[in-house]
Amino acid sequence: MEKPNSISPDATFSDKVMFGLKIAIRKMTEEAALHDQSLVIGNKDGTFKLVPAKELLKTLPK
Repeated sequence: MEKPNSISPDATFSDKVMFGLKIAIRKMTEEAALHDQSLVIGNKDGTFKLVPAKELLKTLPK
């Protein structure tokens, strides 16, 4: 049985990289939330805004 937070060994390289990025973003957001910090969030149009890490953490998948 596979853990829900793991990736299969036969996954592609890009799948493994994306999986690692999701873990890193989650950890960074959790750390920022512990210190009541905000993170800069940007989009494809080039606009950005400051978002409190606690609010952003609510939108991230577990």
